Amino acid sequence: MTDNQHNYAVLLAGGGGTRLWPKSRNQTPKQFLRLTGKDTMTQVAANRVTKVVPWEKVIVVTNKAYIEEIRTELPLVPPQNIIAEPEKKDTALAMLVGALYAKALDPQAVIMNGATDHLVVDEAEFVHVMKAALQVASENKQLVAVGIVPTRPETGFGYIKIGEPIKKIDSNTTVFQVESFTEKPNMATAQAFLSTRKYFWNANMYVWSASALEAAFEAHMPEMLKLCESLRDIAAKDFQAELSAIYAKATAISIDYAISEKATNLVLIPGDFGWNDVGDWKVVYELGTKDLAGNVVISDSEEIKALTIASHNNLIHADGRLIGLIGVEDMIIVDTPEILMIVPRSRSQDVKKMVERLKEEGKKEYL
Repeated sequence: MTDNQHNYAVLLAGGGGTRLWPKSRNQTPKQFLRLTGKDTMTQVAANRVTKVVPWEKVIVVTNKAYIEEIRTELPLVPPQNIIAEPEKKDTALAMLVGALYAKALDPQAVIMNGATDHLVVDEAEFVHVMKAALQVASENKQLVAVGIVPTRPETGFGYIKIGEPIKKIDSNTTVFQVESFTEKPNMATAQAFLSTRKYFWNANMYVWSASALEAAFEAHMPEMLKLCESLRDIAAKDFQAELSAIYAKATAISIDYAISEKATNLVLIPGDFGWNDVGDWKVVYELGTKDLAGNVVISDSEEIKALTIASHNNLIHADGRLIGLIGVEDMIIVDTPEILMIVPRSRSQDVKKMVERLKEEGKKEYL
């Protein structure tokens, strides 16, 4: 079994989420929203991983603009474990920096990576799968992907195809060789994938030892590892001072393109724990608690003000003032101090078009 004292969690908290506009904006991106209860998505994610590792082993990689927000929301994470990225350079560099920081704390560090803007329904199963992945990553120096068992033919996610089974961890957990990656297929292809039972959603949920990830970068992305050379031999307390020069020169590339799709020692453990990336307002509605008329009402404030008459199956995100609906069906209503958005639930994916239009028109105050 893996030695638990070497286990760490790296949470990525620097993203956005344009399909959850107007709540998710540059100053308050998706991971800082309260979409399922009193806690933000970042707080929910951190509480989840601390069922596997203690708070002092949690590392957060975020944009420099969000440092104070993270410190406020996660007071139990040591302040020095909150790493400020000078600019966005995608997931490869963020995960490498997180791993090198963990290695500076512990040369034998084994790391579970996750996002702060995803939800998990079955936390007990999440813990079980992550402990199995940490065990495999520790014992075999393999890169482990936790692949999400798909529940529908989804065209918005990448897929990982498995090959032959390698070993069983227990009666419910099998490790498979990874055969291939496919980016966002069309509907017919996604349906075909599901019928084979060999494809899993790629949630960027990776587990590896810091040394195994270093070796992977040495083999497949040596230029990025060389940029980070100064981080490989310094104390964790000196990390932040090195990042500006590194990020200024680094390529923006995802971990999948940089490492995962090239690595020959990548394996997969299935994760069937009710994962959801909460990609748009329709998903928020589906996850929400519904009243007898099928309406979901949520708010950032303690007091939720909404009045519905003969209105069914709506999502109302209130912001302090009373929202009244009469005879309204299947709509999304999101209220903020500056913006009121109303869109049919069936067109929730189109919210990003509104954001694109605002960018084109230079209306940055609404972004």
